[in-house]
Amino acid sequence: MSFKPKTLDFGKSPYTGLTRESWIEAAEYLVEGIFQNIKDFNDPVIMPRQDTKITYPHLNQPKEIQAVEYQAEIFEGLARSLFVAAPLIHDDPKRKICGYDLREYYKNQILRCCTKGDANYVGDYESLQEGTGHKDPFRAFQQTVETCALVICLWESKEEIWDTYTKEEKDRIAIFLSDFAHANTVPQNWRLFNMLDLAFLHMEGYEVDKEIMLDHAQAILQYYAGDGWYRDGHSFDYYSAWAFNVYAPLWNIWYGYENEPFIAKQFEENSNKLMETYADYFDRDGFTNMWGRSNIYRNAATSAFGANLYLNNSKVDPGVARRVCSGSLLQFMTRDDFLYEGIPTLGFYGQFSPLVQGYSCAESPFWLGKAFLCLHLPAEHPFWTATEKNGTWDTLKPKEVKQTVLDGPALCFSNHEANGETILRTGKIVKTKEDKHGMWNYSKLSFNTKYPWEAEPVFTKEDGKLVSGELDSQQYVLKDTTSGEIQRANVTFWSGEKDDVLYRRQFFNYNLETECHWMQALNLADFTVPYGIMRVDKIRLFKRPISLSLGAYGFPDNGTKINVVEQGNAKAIILKGTDHTGKERQLAMTIYDGWSELNYVRSTGTNPDSQNSIIVYAYTERTKQYGGNEPYILISQVITKESHEDFTDDEIFPIKEVIYEDTNKVGAYGTTIITMKDGSSKKINYEQMEAKMML
Repeated sequence: MSFKPKTLDFGKSPYTGLTRESWIEAAEYLVEGIFQNIKDFNDPVIMPRQDTKITYPHLNQPKEIQAVEYQAEIFEGLARSLFVAAPLIHDDPKRKICGYDLREYYKNQILRCCTKGDANYVGDYESLQEGTGHKDPFRAFQQTVETCALVICLWESKEEIWDTYTKEEKDRIAIFLSDFAHANTVPQNWRLFNMLDLAFLHMEGYEVDKEIMLDHAQAILQYYAGDGWYRDGHSFDYYSAWAFNVYAPLWNIWYGYENEPFIAKQFEENSNKLMETYADYFDRDGFTNMWGRSNIYRNAATSAFGANLYLNNSKVDPGVARRVCSGSLLQFMTRDDFLYEGIPTLGFYGQFSPLVQGYSCAESPFWLGKAFLCLHLPAEHPFWTATEKNGTWDTLKPKEVKQTVLDGPALCFSNHEANGETILRTGKIVKTKEDKHGMWNYSKLSFNTKYPWEAEPVFTKEDGKLVSGELDSQQYVLKDTTSGEIQRANVTFWSGEKDDVLYRRQFFNYNLETECHWMQALNLADFTVPYGIMRVDKIRLFKRPISLSLGAYGFPDNGTKINVVEQGNAKAIILKGTDHTGKERQLAMTIYDGWSELNYVRSTGTNPDSQNSIIVYAYTERTKQYGGNEPYILISQVITKESHEDFTDDEIFPIKEVIYEDTNKVGAYGTTIITMKDGSSKKINYEQMEAKMML
C-alpha cells in the first residue's frame, strides 16, 4: 500500500500537484497506520517491531534496563507520532481516526506519561537514574529528546489540548518537563531540546533558570560553521537542518526575540543563510539524498524550510520551499515498501538494517513528522498560496551543471540538468577504522539522490580477484597484500575547490596517534561532467605491495542488461535496469589511466532500494615498495541517467588527452591536464593541498 493523494492542483503546484489538503491527507494516511495497531483507547503508541537485534528495547539487556528502555519507547511513540497528529487536531478538533477521537486520545496519553504510578508513565530524571542502577549527574536520557517534541506539539495544538487541561494537570506536565529541561543533556543538538522545554515553560508562565538557558544558547552558537550549517558533535549532517534550523527558529519566537535578541538575530541569520543554498541540496524531483546518520527520518530534512517561515524576517522563497517539501514527501510515501504493518520502516525506503542505529526503536521514524510543521502555517500563508517553483532547475541550460561549494561544513553539491540528479561530496569526516556504518553514512566519495548508498557488498569470488570485504560502493578499499589487512578510508580532510576541481584527502585506518606519513592515503581530485563525476585521484602510499578497488554506486538489480565497451586504453561497463518502483535506471563506469581491470559483482541485501544489486568496480595493484615508474594517477568516471536512452560515445569516453608534466608521464609530480572532447580542460595539481587541509 502506498499513499495516493486525492486532492491535486497542478495549476498551483505544477511539479507535484500537492496542496495543503494533500498534506492533510498524507498526515491522515500516516496516523491511520498508527491507529490500526492500537487495540484499546488506553494503549500507548507501541508499534509492530520488525527489527529486534539492533533497535531498542534491547532484548539482551537486564530486565531493569529493558524496563527503562520500554518507558523511552512509550514516550518516543507518543511524542513523535504527535508531530503528525497535532496539525490534524488543530485543523479539526473533532477528527476521528479508526474510530478514535484523536484529540482525546493524545490529551489522555500526554497526561498519563507525566503521571507517576500510571502504567504509561515514562519516568522522571531521578527515577531513570535509579532504574539504570547507577547515578551519574552527567547522564542524559532519550526522554529529553521527546520532551522537546512534546512541547512543539503542545504549541501546535495549544487551543485544542494544552488550554483544555486543568491548572493541576498543566502543573503536573510542567513539573515533568522542567525536570528534564533543567537536567543534564548531550553537548550537541540536544542542548536545543532543553532550550525549547525551558522556552515553552517560560511562555506558559512557569519559572525557569535563565542561566541554564543562556549557557545552552551560547553553546549552540559555537557549533555554527557557516553557510547555515552547524557542526553536530564532530559531524555535519541533516541534524543541522531538522534540529538546529528547526528548533532555533521556534526558540526565537517563543523566547529569543524578546529575551535574548542578540542570539535570536544570529539564529535568524543562520537560518536565512541556509535557505540561500539549501534548495539546491535536493534534486529536480525534490528528492532527499541518503547521507549521514538517522536516515530513517527521511523527509524530515525538509523541515528547515517550514521553520524558516516562522521567523520575523524569513528569506526563503515559499514557492520553492513547498515544491521541495512536497517532492521529498512523495519520494517516500508513494513507495509500496515505505510501511511495515502501517508504520514507516526502519530504512530509507523499505526495511534496511545496515543504516539502523541502536538509539532507534520501531516508532523512531516518526521524526519525519517534523516535515508536517508546515501544516501549522495557516491556509492563507504564502507557503500554501504561492505557485510552486523549481528554483535552480528552472534556470539551468541543457547539460549545465551548477556546483555549490561550502567550505564551512565541507559540502559540495552539484545540480546536473542532464539527469536531474544532485550529487553531494563531503569532507571533514572522522570515523574509527572499525566503523563501517559511519563510513557508509559519511565517507562515500559521492552521494546521489537517485542512487542511495550501498552497504558493503556480499558476493562470491566471481572473478578470482576480490572476495567480500574487499569492495565498497563509492569508496576505495585498500588491501595490504603482504599481511592481508583490509583498510578503509575513515578520515577525509577537505582542501576546497580550485578551478572547478574539488580537492580532498582520505587516510586509510587513520589513527590520531600515528604520524600522517605512516598512513596510507589518497589525494582526491574530482570534477563534474553533465551526467556525473570524473575522478583524477593520486596514490599517496608508504607501503607496498597493495591492491586497490573502487566501486561505483550500487545499482538496483531487477533485471539488468550489462554491456562492456572499450575505446583506446579506456574501458566501460554500462548497466541498464529499473529500481524497485519500475523506473528506468542506467549507470556507466569508465576507467582510464592507473587502473588495470573493470568488473562487477552481484550482491543481496545491501541496497536500500532493491533486494538485489550490482556494483561495477575498478581494480589495480602496486607491487614495488618504491615504484617511480608505476602510475600514480587513477582516472575514472561514473555517470547515470533515469532512462535507457544510450549514452553517447563522448559521454562514456569524454577524455581526449591526459598530459602529465613529470618525466615518466605517470603523474608523479607537477600538473596533470585533462583535455575533454568538448574542448574544455581541467588542470589538477595536488601540491597545493597541504596548506589548505581542514578537518
